[in-house]
Amino acid sequence: MLRLSRKSILAIEAVLDVAYNARPEPVQARDITKRQGVPHRYLEQVLQRLVRDGVLKGVRGPRGGYTLARERRKVTVGDVVRVVAQMDVELDDTRSQGALFAEVVSPLWIDMQARIFAEMDDITMEHLCQQAEAANVPRAEVSDADDFTI
Repeated sequence: MLRLSRKSILAIEAVLDVAYNARPEPVQARDITKRQGVPHRYLEQVLQRLVRDGVLKGVRGPRGGYTLARERRKVTVGDVVRVVAQMDVELDDTRSQGALFAEVVSPLWIDMQARIFAEMDDITMEHLCQQAEAANVPRAEVSDADDFTI
């Protein structure tokens, strides 16, 4: 069975969390870790890479956090998974160098990945947010305690 890596699933959840909850304020990493149940240190590495690759935008300051770098309808699951896949490629130096791998297995896998990414590119964060709304997934609550309006 073909499966997404844990890191890919985490990244999709994190970007979806940002897309679903980043109104009007950015979403803080600690809030994502609470909702998703992952260690902050593990998540922060993925979030920073998503910022660097233009999927998310980091907002500094006491009310800082993360927002989407583009509209929800323009960020796809494929965008997110590609970032994580690139992270994994940079760490993977154990690829086979045999002729069967180079001539048969690698082209097969490249073709399959292209088809899978084409499917993932058709799924936007907007679509996933609509699914979350239809399933009545609660949004993050906006706290009045942080309101410093005079």
